[in-house]
Amino acid sequence: MKLLIFGASGNTGKEVVKQALEQGHNVTAFVRNPEKLDITHPHLSFFQGDVMDIVSVQKAVQGQEAVLCLLGAGKKLSGNIRSEGTRNIIQAMEQAGIQRLICQSTLGAGDSWGSLNLYWKYIMFGLLLKNVLADHEHQEKIIRASSLNWTIVRPGSLLDGEKTGEYRYGFPGSDNTSQLQITRADVADFILKQLTDNTYVGKAPSLSY
Repeated sequence: MKLLIFGASGNTGKEVVKQALEQGHNVTAFVRNPEKLDITHPHLSFFQGDVMDIVSVQKAVQGQEAVLCLLGAGKKLSGNIRSEGTRNIIQAMEQAGIQRLICQSTLGAGDSWGSLNLYWKYIMFGLLLKNVLADHEHQEKIIRASSLNWTIVRPGSLLDGEKTGEYRYGFPGSDNTSQLQITRADVADFILKQLTDNTYVGKAPSLSY
């Protein structure tokens, strides 16, 4: 499948690129700086651009079959790159007639809030990452208002580590028994599985150990 990946040079994005190539997909990595993605593969190409520039996003989506969005703000704890960048992606996809969008959000957004413990509710998202959660919430609202076949993936706190293939997903927001963390490799595994499984089209499954 021809995949366009936004946020490809981020830590989780790199895992998605790596696993997508291993599975035989043709990957286009949308990046501002190609040097930050130290992966070479005959089925990997780069599109250098800024997701906040709608024109470059429109050019990048041409000919793609699915779009994976793993936008992040780097070390910044404020801003709206996730929400406004996703708005540009959706607009470009709708114009190009590309339907499948899989986007990484966060556990705690929307109706998954009840899955968090007190630390995440009141310290992390209540204080330290308040703006990050707000941007994800806005991002999800924009996605839900689109005409696309979307899936929003809400992982817990991201860890380095190997792919295990053994994790919980799709649990309700009333479930507060998860570990609230998962490796980026397992997040990538779940995201790519959504390309051939329509179970969560139009839904926002939570993801954690």
